[in-house]
Amino acid sequence: MKLILVRHGETYWNKEKRVQGGSSDVELSRIGIKQANKLALFLKNKNIAAIISSPLKRAAVTAEAIASQHHLTVGVANELKEIEVGELEGLSLSTLNTTFSQFLTQWWEGGGSQRLPGGESLVELQKRSWMVIERLLTENKDGTIVVVSHYFVILAIIFKALDLPLDYFTKFKVDPGGVSILEFENYGTRLVAFNDTSY
Repeated sequence: MKLILVRHGETYWNKEKRVQGGSSDVELSRIGIKQANKLALFLKNKNIAAIISSPLKRAAVTAEAIASQHHLTVGVANELKEIEVGELEGLSLSTLNTTFSQFLTQWWEGGGSQRLPGGESLVELQKRSWMVIERLLTENKDGTIVVVSHYFVILAIIFKALDLPLDYFTKFKVDPGGVSILEFENYGTRLVAFNDTSY
């Protein structure tokens, strides 16, 4: 199976540099809508068997744009929602770095096991999102599947597929509209593209 992982297009909160977790259903910005349309054209000639999306609007709208080029209905999986960030939801990154700097340092160094205040841990996020991938692997052994989701979800899936530790999160970055591709073969899994925004 080939898995195309797509991060949603830019939102207004991305533009304002605010924390955007699983409880904020923020709309795509004008740039984000353009990104979604460009993504759709970029993936137009791929032989896509299914498109699965997080239920959050920023992912769902991006997924619908891609689906429009393939006459497919977008499947929705709640497990693909972004990490629940609890008390950090909606905060500006500057406030976050000031108020929660000590906690965030411990969180990053803790390998993903510590929960965000009022939220969830990276371990919990990876466990729930990987359930979707396991289902897809069972149902689509040879097809190409598009999954439209969020920053931490995409990294969690990639790390699980490649057996990388969760504390590698600090070494990777996924931009809005970034496309990453995993190939699942009998001999193992390969990351053949990461955070492609060349379109």
